Amino acid sequence: MTEQAIINGCMHNDPIAQRELYNRYSPKMLSVCYRFAHNRQDAEDMLQEGFIKVFTQMNTFQNRGAFEGWIRRIIVHTCINFLKKNKKFNESVELAQATHLHTREETIPSILQGKQIIECIRQLPVGYRTVLNLYALEGYSHKEIAEMLDIEESTSRSQYTRAKTMLETILLKRKIVDSPKQEYNWLAAFSK
Repeated sequence: MTEQAIINGCMHNDPIAQRELYNRYSPKMLSVCYRFAHNRQDAEDMLQEGFIKVFTQMNTFQNRGAFEGWIRRIIVHTCINFLKKNKKFNESVELAQATHLHTREETIPSILQGKQIIECIRQLPVGYRTVLNLYALEGYSHKEIAEMLDIEESTSRSQYTRAKTMLETILLKRKIVDSPKQEYNWLAAFSK
């Protein structure tokens, strides 16, 4: 079934087209949800809510840009709303916990698998993890993140910086990196 046939079928509530759309895009979208979620159950709940929105908002897709990108935006916003609704975004850590290392850009060894990175990022407090995902992976600006999360732009920037610092600490403790001098673009491995 072509993408256009799936879109047309879903606009007419065709269950075969809906099943095809879900089967085609749910694995990628589950990985997006998993990056925001604290556990697999939350990720699956986010995915379920997200696809309900995809199916009910099909008439808003205007064939501008990639269909997968449109689905992804809905899933990301669903994840954020899920965190807000369940008050999970308000969890934070003490500033002292996050500031004892100086920040460096992208310091994870190139051999690291994406799954290991996701597991390390899931150790971050929800606020840090959310900003890191939105900025580094989804490509939102700090201004856009601030609007989405109802926070100040400076809060988004500081949470991102603290997330990177805390992530480095986790990686060092788990001996995933031997030295903070190891240069690597962690974003490339994490976003796969």
